[in-house]
Amino acid sequence: MKSTLVVHPIFDHDSHTITYVVSDPATKKSAIIDSVLDYNHKNVKSSTELADEVIAYIVEQGLTNEWILETHMHADHISASSYLKEHVGGKKAIGNQITAVQKYLKDVFDLNENFKTDGSQFDHLFADGEEFMIGNIAAKAIHTPGHTPADMTYVIDGILFTGDTLLAPDMGTARCDFPGGSAETMYDSVRNILETLPPETTMYICHDYPEGKDRELLYKTTVAEQRLSNIHVRDGISKEGFMKMRATRDATLDLPTYIFPSVQINGNAGSIVPGEFIKLSYNKKVL
Repeated sequence: MKSTLVVHPIFDHDSHTITYVVSDPATKKSAIIDSVLDYNHKNVKSSTELADEVIAYIVEQGLTNEWILETHMHADHISASSYLKEHVGGKKAIGNQITAVQKYLKDVFDLNENFKTDGSQFDHLFADGEEFMIGNIAAKAIHTPGHTPADMTYVIDGILFTGDTLLAPDMGTARCDFPGGSAETMYDSVRNILETLPPETTMYICHDYPEGKDRELLYKTTVAEQRLSNIHVRDGISKEGFMKMRATRDATLDLPTYIFPSVQINGNAGSIVPGEFIKLSYNKKVL
């Protein structure tokens, strides 16, 4: 059966993140996936231009927002979830393995007692396989660790939102060298998606880097296209080959530009920890 889900993408040219507003046309209920707060690290200032685009779309379409979904705790941009909740509502939600990430962050940044490690900053923590609704449209959260321990893929009306786990076929997969990341686990997560879902399944990705690719921005693909063409995990590539490739490639990657403020804020559900200054370096070696 053809999906009725309406998908509206908004692209952040700085972090190369695609935020999605998805909605049920029958009930006018919506969810926001992977929002972005504009941040300039050179002058340490933030703005809400991208988040305001999300708000404007929701208002223009007459939507009632039910969820603010995070596919994982992002390290390359700051979530606008707190700002969006204030202006359009919705429950902040993420995978329940965020608690393991929070414990790690509290230790390495020596965060104060106001930084909770039980996930209580979020309104809802999804378990693997948990089902939920956006209006009358059925959705499910699937645990897809590897990039981080807490990555989730959301299946909404049969459409996938994979976060950082899978990129465009000519870009491959996300890095696996963050704390708790695992190339072996990533391979299993990706192959589970690609081998259990119909080839025609539509997939929306969270990041794209078209520069130097001689193509336009790509944010939508299919399971069949990934199985045929993904440069890292297409059919025929072994787990051992993937692990070797990822280890070699990840060793060449710099830290994301905004990693220090983003992980502290995003680990606290898009808010600064009360009584805490943002620490701009790690207290302990983490990579």
